[in-house]
Amino acid sequence: MLQTFKNAWKIDDLRKKIIFTLVVLVLYRLGCAIAVPFIQPSAINSMIAADSGSMLGYLNMISGGAFANATLFALGVVPYINSSIIITLLTVAIPYLENLSKEGEEGRKKIAKITRYVAVVIAFVLAFGYYFVLKNNNALIYTEGLAGTFAAVVIISTFVGGSMLLMWMGEQIDKKGIGNGISLIIFTGIISRLSVTVTTLIAMIQAGIAGETKYLIMAPLILIFAVLVIAFSVVLNNAERRLPVQYAKRVVGRKMMGGQSTYLPIKVNMSGVMPVIFASSIMSIPGTIKEFFNIESEIVNKILGVFDYNGIVYAIGYVLLIIAFNYFYVSMQYNPIEIANNLRKNNGVIPGFRPGKMTQDFIAKVISKITFIGAMFLVVVAVLPIITGNLTGTNIQLGGTSILIIVGVALEVTQQLESQMVMRHHKGFLE
Repeated sequence: MLQTFKNAWKIDDLRKKIIFTLVVLVLYRLGCAIAVPFIQPSAINSMIAADSGSMLGYLNMISGGAFANATLFALGVVPYINSSIIITLLTVAIPYLENLSKEGEEGRKKIAKITRYVAVVIAFVLAFGYYFVLKNNNALIYTEGLAGTFAAVVIISTFVGGSMLLMWMGEQIDKKGIGNGISLIIFTGIISRLSVTVTTLIAMIQAGIAGETKYLIMAPLILIFAVLVIAFSVVLNNAERRLPVQYAKRVVGRKMMGGQSTYLPIKVNMSGVMPVIFASSIMSIPGTIKEFFNIESEIVNKILGVFDYNGIVYAIGYVLLIIAFNYFYVSMQYNPIEIANNLRKNNGVIPGFRPGKMTQDFIAKVISKITFIGAMFLVVVAVLPIITGNLTGTNIQLGGTSILIIVGVALEVTQQLESQMVMRHHKGFLE
């Protein structure tokens, strides 16, 4: 990867794209340090940062710590991510959106505009919710009268404006930089939080040297689990099943066309990190309710407490939801009937299977098996951090979602740089 960046830096236009991307990401991190007026983040940041099992802990992870400190980019790109997911799901259910998705570039532009509008609405909802969380935890300077109303308007508007600015910055990276802008912003935020994990590991090693020998075992164990999760993530992103395809020869004018053999790639991780994000969001709801609502009933508190991040119920529910969402997302994105029809239109056949229903059934069977294998990979990556936390008894959460995002974005950027250099007759890291 380092060799790839070194080779890319030698090319003038690629160097400009890399510099532009880095400048935008630096501005993003500066925005994460700009405080929003009328807020005392010290009253809430330690609670949010420590509670990684709640929805707010998830939002804090995605925002790179800005959420816990109630800064300009506290909402991060979460409104835009949620909007994109909602529009993607509705594209299957609403004929108007489905037709737009088939209209080429103009249709995609209209869908992108709708996604932005929905993101604004979601940002307002999240900003209102976060304002009341801050108010309930005495993190506001003004809460009553005209001053309190003015403070509420400023706080909510700042949160929404910061999220929209971040969405615009991501789009600028898409146009003028390298990689996917939104993914890179999330990547930068997560990377910035690794310093906390490193500091905690160093403290554990120092405690072990000072006489607490259990930490000398825990620290290496955590590092081993981290390496395993990263290895699983790399395999997950690169693995694919290749179905052989043979195209029949045909005469076009005076030329003989076709006749070549190729393959149909089916990725093991077709749904990416989306099932993990969906599952973690849903499983964190009970913890969030318990944390931020003063529920007096002991029975209700015990029921909500069962869904603790390190508990067995959370892990089982997490696994089942990841598998369910993985199948659901893949079924939306990949249609065996459409794939089989496209092969038939282009005179392509899978050896041993007749065009039409037999090919369709074979592709559906393969996709079903690959989807299950991909779901199991996601389960391993997502559950390993929970096992690590239980075995070591520490608060270090090597989040599977975080590592999947980090590995996926790093591989995506490297591949984009490679493709750019191949077009310019460079060998990249294959040299």
